[in-house]
Amino acid sequence: MAGLKTTENDLSVEEFLNAITDEHKRRDSFTLIKLFKKVTKFEPRMWGTSIVGFGSYHYKYKSGHEGDAPLTGFSPRKQTFTLYLMCGFHEQPELLKKLGKHKTGKGCLYINSFDDVDSGALSELIKISMSAIKTQVEIMKKTGK
Repeated sequence: MAGLKTTENDLSVEEFLNAITDEHKRRDSFTLIKLFKKVTKFEPRMWGTSIVGFGSYHYKYKSGHEGDAPLTGFSPRKQTFTLYLMCGFHEQPELLKKLGKHKTGKGCLYINSFDDVDSGALSELIKISMSAIKTQVEIMKKTGK
């Protein structure tokens, strides 16, 4: 079985973000860092070569597969920002409506620009996601699922 590619490492978050050539995307990335730090109370860490993560959790499935993942984070992709909100945010239609211009995936929220979203709504969605992950991890520990 191949090792996980997206692991926490000692690469510099600041160097990674400063290498973003699009000035607006670089500025938004540093704004997101401030927001995530304030909400999560964690310092940013690189996960793989392109994900800025905050906090971490360990998971272990009944199949025996296990690993570590960031509680939340983001990646400044070429087209959009990918925000990793792994759990719970889909059950918040009013907050998603309040958030502003975005798209969603299974465990991700996509935004084009920080200017397009309500920072208060985003903060709440991050909190909800982190809480849901922590609950899910506790359930996994107790049940092995």
